[in-house]
Order: sequence, then structure tokens, then C-alpha cells
Amino acid sequence: MRVLAGALIHGENRSPRSAGYTRSAPAREALAPHQSAKILVPLNALRSRYSTSVPQVSVLSLSAPALPVSVSSTAAAPASGGWTGPSARRWLCVLAVALLTLLSACGTTKVQPGYYRVQSGDTLTQIARKQGTSVSNLVRWNNLSNSNSIEVGQLLRVQSPAGQASTSTAPSKARGKPAPSPKSSTSTAKRRTAPPGAISLVWPAQGKVTRGYDGSGSNGIVISNSSGTPVVAAAQGTVAYSGSGLRGYGHLVIVKHNASFLSIYAHNSKLLVKEGQRVSQGQKIAEMGNSDSKQIGLYFELRYDGQAVDPAGSLPPK
Repeated sequence: MRVLAGALIHGENRSPRSAGYTRSAPAREALAPHQSAKILVPLNALRSRYSTSVPQVSVLSLSAPALPVSVSSTAAAPASGGWTGPSARRWLCVLAVALLTLLSACGTTKVQPGYYRVQSGDTLTQIARKQGTSVSNLVRWNNLSNSNSIEVGQLLRVQSPAGQASTSTAPSKARGKPAPSPKSSTSTAKRRTAPPGAISLVWPAQGKVTRGYDGSGSNGIVISNSSGTPVVAAAQGTVAYSGSGLRGYGHLVIVKHNASFLSIYAHNSKLLVKEGQRVSQGQKIAEMGNSDSKQIGLYFELRYDGQAVDPAGSLPPK
């Protein structure tokens, strides 16, 4: 007899007449040694409910061993052999619950160092921030085709494999605007600057600076202009990230200039470069827009050794 796990869990009870049973006198009926029952469990539902990483197959077939000599004094005698009657259904319920418990335990299997198992509600951005790495690193290390597509129970590598270098940590997740740096113990946040002459930048876009760096509420500057205004690389380097997987930044480009510096270009309407591409200073890499923002403008940020710094000292006077 095949019984769906959902029916077992919710205690579905079909009458003997509707299930095709025939009444018979109470009897003690032993199962033949070869007789068994099968339970069909939809694994897709179980995987999401219990955060397990079971294979993506439609059902799991579990053979139940034959019961002891006596099933029940009230078990209906099978008409043509087989496992039938209310007692059999109760035994199947027990087996189904045991199976669910086993699958739930699978989701808590200890993860090896350097790996992380995706939990319900996780995003790649959150995982990257917690693990101190970047989204582009996670995408590359795990051969992900889509940075927005991860599954509960999926095992991700979160540390650089031997022989591979990692890029600097990506920006923090934010809602609608870039997240501020943690404030210092005093009320005034420290304004960070890059070492004098360490890097020379060009303006990443033409327009009016409508918000400046303050090291607290704003880790970068906002340059406002019309949609489609060219956005250029402030210095030569390699594209470390190009995509829209970081909430609050819209269509985003990150350029790594050297071992210490990287620059961030957010809220674009169109991206023109790909990850791993070399770009020269002043090369057009995007077009200005308002993706994930209420106003049209470029959010530009300069980072030195992973910390946001005031780009004014490295930009030419306007």
C-alpha cells in the first residue's frame, strides 16, 4: 500500500468501505516474511521545511519491515494478501514520523571549517558579510551562475581554496542607501583619509556633488546628474564585481586598483563591464541611474585596506 506522507501527518482516516476494504471477523493475521509497505515522501517540501540538503528527487521510497506475528486483534484480514487495516496505517504513521525526524537531523550535520550551510532567509550578501569576504569570491569559489540563486541546505565554500586569492570584502548590505560604518565610541566619527599621493583619481562622473563623505552616515559621495550620464573608472584596475546582487546598491561595479585600493560605483542604470575585465583610468564602465535609489545619481566610494576613506584628497579640484 502506498501512502503519502502528508496524509499520514495530518491523520487522514479513510473508512474501510471508501478504501475498498471488506469487513471480516476479527483475526490475528501474520504478515508473510516478504511483505512490506512503502511510504512516498515529497522531498522538495521536506527539504524546505527541515532545511536539509537531500537530493532533488520527487519522492523517497522507504520499505517497512514486516511486523511481528500479530498485527492487531482488530486487524482486517486481507482479501488477497498484503498489509491492510487501521493498525497498518498506524504503523506507517510511526515510520513516517521517524523518517521526518531523520531528515531533520540531516540538516544539522556538522559543517567542515571553510564551508557554510545556507539557512532559511540567508542571502549571498549576508553570508559574505558574516564570513568577511565578498560576493564575487563566493560566486567564484562555488561556481555559481547566479548570485541571487542559493538554496536552503546548500553547502558553500566561504574560504579561499589553496592557490586562489580573494578580493576585498564587498560593501555591507543596506536598504536604499549604502550602510554607514560603525560609529566610534565618541559622538564624532573619525574621518579616514588615504595616505597622501597613494593613488591619483579622476572624477568618476560629471555633475554636482550633492552629498559628501563624513565617515559616519556617508562612506562616499553622491554625484547627481541626468540619467545616462557616463560613469568612468576613477583609476585603472580590474573589475572585481559587476551585477545587482547587493541590495541597496542597485546596478553596481567594483574596481580593484591594487592590493590596497578599490572603488565602488552604485545605482547605475546600465553596466558596461564584466568581472575580471581590465579597465583603464577614465574608461566608461556604466551609465548613471537610480537603481535601488530614489534619486538619479552616482554613489562613489573609495576604500583603502577595506576601510572607506574620504576620496576628496585623491580627486582633482572641481
